[in-house]
Amino acid sequence: MKILVLGATGGTGRLIVRDALAKGHEVVALVRSKARAAGLAGAELVEGDALDEAALTRAMAGCDAVVSSLGTAMSPFREVTTLSTATRALVGVMERQGVRRLVCITGMGAGDSRGHGGFLYDRLILPLLLRKVYQDKDRQEDAIRASALDWIIVRPTVLNDEPARGRVRALTDLSGVHGGKIARADVADFVVQQLTADTWLRQTPLITW
Repeated sequence: MKILVLGATGGTGRLIVRDALAKGHEVVALVRSKARAAGLAGAELVEGDALDEAALTRAMAGCDAVVSSLGTAMSPFREVTTLSTATRALVGVMERQGVRRLVCITGMGAGDSRGHGGFLYDRLILPLLLRKVYQDKDRQEDAIRASALDWIIVRPTVLNDEPARGRVRALTDLSGVHGGKIARADVADFVVQQLTADTWLRQTPLITW
């Protein structure tokens, strides 16, 4: 399978590229600058902005699926629109190109996973530091849900750089869930699995250890 990865230069995105290549996929990475793409050996690099439909169209040529691991910095006061704007552009290009499979990473606190991060996360971190970001993640998820794509939205708990454990819990029933953590490497493995699996099709699994 040939896949396009957005956010490939981020901490999780790099691992997604590496994991996908290791599993035999062809990978195209849309990057703002090839100079910042060290460590993506084996991927085809296309320079461009994820907000630019022309760049997305160019990068998506010949692809069978897309992974979005786009992220944005904390923004306690300024409105955030990058994630939702890029995702609306992406959905439009995918629908025009006939590329159906989209696996998108958002996070714990998006949509109906809000309120399941534990006391510190739910009462302090999310409302004080991440509120604007998660409002945009909600808009991002809404754009995906409204599409005709074969989508899977993956919501990791708090990310870390510990070694992969090789197993995750994927949940849509969040009763009793109050926080959690997971390695970026395990997120990458789970995301790449969703390119060819329908278990979570059109669902929003929260993944954690």
